[in-house]
Amino acid sequence: MSDRKFSAKAASPSKSRSRLANPKMRGARPDRGVLNGHLGYFMRRAQVWVFQDFIRTLAPVDIRPAQYSVLVVIGANPGLSQSDISDILAIERARLVRMLDRLDRRGLTLRLPSDRDRRSHAVHLTREGQKLLKQAKMLAAQHEAKLAELFGPANRQIMIEILREFEARSSAAQAPR
Repeated sequence: MSDRKFSAKAASPSKSRSRLANPKMRGARPDRGVLNGHLGYFMRRAQVWVFQDFIRTLAPVDIRPAQYSVLVVIGANPGLSQSDISDILAIERARLVRMLDRLDRRGLTLRLPSDRDRRSHAVHLTREGQKLLKQAKMLAAQHEAKLAELFGPANRQIMIEILREFEARSSAAQAPR
């Protein structure tokens, strides 16, 4: 890349506006500048695409990504406390309570007094919640198949491993010492 692309003159707003307004340049992709080297930028772009596709794919069961995560964790661990679910998924507790309220109203989850701690609730899936989760998992598998097709199965697995390692390292770095 030439140094000219990073000059102040090339980055001026009037210059980029005229370039985009120029009919010859409309098909050309504008330069992203230093964003081309920002991992976070591309992770965010990928995350937006993944969420939009997930939402479209799971539209028949009217479940959003965070709701799906909550239902999966409850389904795999019946009786977890709200606090445990919040910690596992890194969802703010107040936000989780509102989400569980909506899932309860839909008849998908049920909060019962905990056997271990009278101050907390044990969260369970209802029969309807189990049924919906089964459908949602099948749709999510279709979504994951699309990702495997786009990235290639080996690259998809490598990305999962890299992001799991990142999660573990970032959690360890934030842990109180």
